Amino acid sequence: MTSTADRPLEIRPATPADVPALVDLIKALADYEKLAHEVTGSPDDLAAALFGDRPYAEALLAWVDNQPAGMALFFHNFSTFLMKPGIYLEDIFVYPDYRRQGIGKALLVHLGKLALERGCGRFEWSVLDWNTPAIEFYQSMGAEIKPEWQTCRVTGAALAAFGEM
Repeated sequence: MTSTADRPLEIRPATPADVPALVDLIKALADYEKLAHEVTGSPDDLAAALFGDRPYAEALLAWVDNQPAGMALFFHNFSTFLMKPGIYLEDIFVYPDYRRQGIGKALLVHLGKLALERGCGRFEWSVLDWNTPAIEFYQSMGAEIKPEWQTCRVTGAALAAFGEM
C-alpha cells in the first residue's frame, strides 16, 4: 500500500465484484478521449473477458479511501524479436479529482514490476498524439514514444469482410 498525500492508496487486481467500477472508469475514459460513442460493450461482456472461462485481459484498480480512483487494463502480447512475452497496457485512467497524486505513476510502476515478475521482455502501450500531458508524463518516466509505428485496426463489418477473404 502506498499513500497519496495523507490518504492510503491500494492497488489490487480487479475481481468480478469490481466490474461496475471498471465500467464507470471506462466510460469516464471514453468521455475524456471524446470516444463515448465507441463504448458499445456491456458489463457482462467485460466480466466474461476478464473473468470468464478464457480470460483475455486483466485489470488493476487503484483505491483511495475505499473509492475507485483509477484503473489499468492490460493483457499479454508477444515479441517475436525478443522471443518473450510482454505486457500491453490497453488503457490507464485516473479520475480527474485524483490526478497529480501519484496514482497513474503507481499503476505504471505496479505493471512494470508485474512484467518483470512474469519474465516479460517489454511493457508497452499507446497514447493519443493530442494527449500532450500524458506523453510528457510517460516520457518523464522513461518511456520512449515510437512515432514511426502506426496502429492498424479492423472492426465491425470490416472485420467480418476481412474474415471472409
